[in-house]
Amino acid sequence: MPVLYLTEAEVSRVLTMDLALEAVGAAFRKLALDEAMNVPRQRCQTDLAMLHVLPAAAKTLGVLGFKAYTTTKAGARFHITLYDGKTGEMMAILEADLIGQFRTGAASGIATKKLARPNSATIGCIGTGKQARTQVLAMCKVLPVKSVRVFGRDAGKRSEFVTLLAAETGVEVVAVDQAADAAQGMDVVITATSAREPVLQGQWVSTGQHLNLIGSNFLTKAEADLEVFRKATLVVVDSKEQAKTEAGDFVAALNSGVLNWGDVVDFAPLWMGKYPGRGSPQDVTVFKSLGLGIEDIALAARVVELAKKQGLGREIL
Repeated sequence: MPVLYLTEAEVSRVLTMDLALEAVGAAFRKLALDEAMNVPRQRCQTDLAMLHVLPAAAKTLGVLGFKAYTTTKAGARFHITLYDGKTGEMMAILEADLIGQFRTGAASGIATKKLARPNSATIGCIGTGKQARTQVLAMCKVLPVKSVRVFGRDAGKRSEFVTLLAAETGVEVVAVDQAADAAQGMDVVITATSAREPVLQGQWVSTGQHLNLIGSNFLTKAEADLEVFRKATLVVVDSKEQAKTEAGDFVAALNSGVLNWGDVVDFAPLWMGKYPGRGSPQDVTVFKSLGLGIEDIALAARVVELAKKQGLGREIL
């Protein structure tokens, strides 16, 4: 079987948030129906570099594979490798930085659609990086968003981010000078940072909000403080199994007894209606996103399908 190689530029020609929302929604549906398998992220390292691997398989999507990426002080490099689900033959290799950004945004998008109040129109975003961008793009696809408030520590990056997002979304996007101003009074609050210490304080959280915590996937990092979980009515995670080794946001709440693993809900069965979501407009709901291999594999399969139709990529084997 010929192996297709797709560059980031080629991926960008077919990748949209609508496609990501559809593919990631399908991935969680497959998980809920036991038609897919997700293996939590595995890591190993040298003194100078760390390798992260996220394997997954979905028989009814016809593929299995993994995302692998390395991180160093110089940055990160991402690739996804796909195999045929029946023959086991290698199908494609994709450069996958964009796919990672879009699948993370899409996961928050479908979780927000399920958990936020349907009339949520104001979004607060703490963070101005690539992941923050796709979070906002997803929110504007699933909610009737009218305005977005953005906080980031670097005023220059904050200004550039606001200009970019306003053009991409067509809604009002405003920079604010304090993280609290991106949280207080917002219908939905996003944290998409590389922070090790909390950037979202519970004292800013109000009745009825939905919170997407997406920045941390290490136990030593947390974007939300303990008081956030005191106020939370429902805490949902993309994978409870993976959260036990990666959800740094939960550590203080678990250690203090404010949160128990029995109270944390896996998103896949909730997505399919096996668990109730928001119980009332007054509930405070939390979605903790870690990033799953099944999201990468499901979206990459759709990207390959569309790329082939458009004659993109090149055969390398």
